[in-house]
Amino acid sequence: MRRLKVGSLEIDVIGFEHAVEAVIALAKGGSGGYVVTPNVDHVVLAEKNADFRAAYEHAALSFVDGMPLVWASRLLGEPLPDKISGSDLIAPLMKRAADEQLRVYLLGAGPGVAEKAGAELHRRYGVNIVGCDAPMLSASPGDAETAQALARIRAAQPHLVLVAMGAPKQELFMHRFEEAYAPAVALGIGAGLDFIAGTVKRAPRWMQKAGLEWLYRLVSEPRRLWRRYLLNDPQFLFILMKTMSRSREERVVWK
Repeated sequence: MRRLKVGSLEIDVIGFEHAVEAVIALAKGGSGGYVVTPNVDHVVLAEKNADFRAAYEHAALSFVDGMPLVWASRLLGEPLPDKISGSDLIAPLMKRAADEQLRVYLLGAGPGVAEKAGAELHRRYGVNIVGCDAPMLSASPGDAETAQALARIRAAQPHLVLVAMGAPKQELFMHRFEEAYAPAVALGIGAGLDFIAGTVKRAPRWMQKAGLEWLYRLVSEPRRLWRRYLLNDPQFLFILMKTMSRSREERVVWK
């Protein structure tokens, strides 16, 4: 599989349907692993955060989340076929998980959100939700509550764990505890459980396709997100120009 390198992060050159199949195959394979979905914010963060960068380097699958990165890939000469966010993957993955009789565990979001989302996913798709948990997790290996949460995941024996913590926490968690939740496969979904439960409203489809989902989120949560979108993310332009200056051999790698 080819991967396009944007800044420090590598992104699989893969379409949406094949991405779903790849996650299901990984979950059925029994070897564990985790799936990340890079966006512009992640590309910028990886330049500064070595632990976050390492989490991406060890991911089994890396799918592009956000139209700006899709557009940037065209400038880099290796177009990414589709936007594939964690939230967009939930519905088709749950359909396939139900068909394949895979066990799914929901981890993260606010108190009660995972349970509400789990009930909704079971109602819609008939998927077997074997656990819903929203502990106060830490990426620290010595944290007692994290150890207890990992023990609950192992006891439930899921094939797939949907991790809804947001970046960089979910990526650091999936990387640092990969062996602890194996052979399950973890997928970072950000606010995906909130969208399913209805506790957070997602941007309209037209804004998602137009690459304006960030604007919708900024208007919805300005105090929390203004620094990310207005101060941090513009740095992506400099990272993109630096990436464009590399040769094609440096930009496109083989997994």
